[in-house]
Amino acid sequence: MNYARGGHTATVLTNGSVLVVGGQYSSVALNSVELYNPSTGSWNTPSNLSQARVYHTASLLNNGNVLVVGGSDGANPLNSAELYDPSTGIWTNTGSLNYGRYFHTATVLTDGKVLVCAGVTTGMGSDIAELYDPITGIWNTSGSLQYSRNNPTATLLMDGNVLIVGGYGSFMNTAELYNYSTGTWTLMGYLTDGRSSHTASLLTNGSVLITGGTPPGSGVLNSSELYDPSTGNWIITGNLNEGRSQHTASVLSDGTILVTGGYNGSTSLDTVELYDPLTGLWTTASRLNDARFQHTASILNNGRVLVTGSFSSSISNHAELY
Repeated sequence: MNYARGGHTATVLTNGSVLVVGGQYSSVALNSVELYNPSTGSWNTPSNLSQARVYHTASLLNNGNVLVVGGSDGANPLNSAELYDPSTGIWTNTGSLNYGRYFHTATVLTDGKVLVCAGVTTGMGSDIAELYDPITGIWNTSGSLQYSRNNPTATLLMDGNVLIVGGYGSFMNTAELYNYSTGTWTLMGYLTDGRSSHTASLLTNGSVLITGGTPPGSGVLNSSELYDPSTGNWIITGNLNEGRSQHTASVLSDGTILVTGGYNGSTSLDTVELYDPLTGLWTTASRLNDARFQHTASILNNGRVLVTGSFSSSISNHAELY
């Protein structure tokens, strides 16, 4: 990439290009943006964000635009949101969140609206969910989580509901379900291990795989759990070969899960693992060229996985293809 960065976002656009936004370098939040062309392997720089931000979210809307929400300017939670139009390469401001936040989640619902919840917030808003309407550009609150949390995961289930799992807070071992038709939240059982900075992957059978993360206190986890939406039960599955947090997890075209990098409690990782949903087992894959955490992993239209940036011993501008 043109700029080293970690804590950024990467979004695969409808034309197959990858939009990398913001992040942080040397403790400074970035407003720079980069676009990866898979056919040439090259990067170019579209226009910058209006607001530098790190730990924000980026969501691909049904009209092909990208909604970037919140984040931190390096010191404070942001309530601003911006829209990127791939046809023009231009950013425009859109409606502001009711509560500034970072380390939140953003999920595009089946009706095209975007559900944002949790995070480190201004005021007392970390348990309050907000809905963005792309037609009006307006945010409205949409119920409250049972527990305040930041840095959880959010997964859109096959029935259109959203599963929120873990996150820093008093109840890191809890999960909640958002009912998109009623706007209500329901507690959905307890994880075996409380965790934050983990990953959540929707498997082809509709189950959700939760992997690794940081438990309450200190250390990292090598455990994995499965959520069965048909029963609401949690099931322990195979352990990772190495504990990790702040990693990525990508569902490949054959249904296996590719986990890359992360942090083991003392150093960044270059190790990679594959999960087989049929056996519940993890196997090691070839290593990354660069150890990295808080990086991104994007599945390209050709099935390859693009890994960008990171926090590591030095923040990276390197990209890799798996």
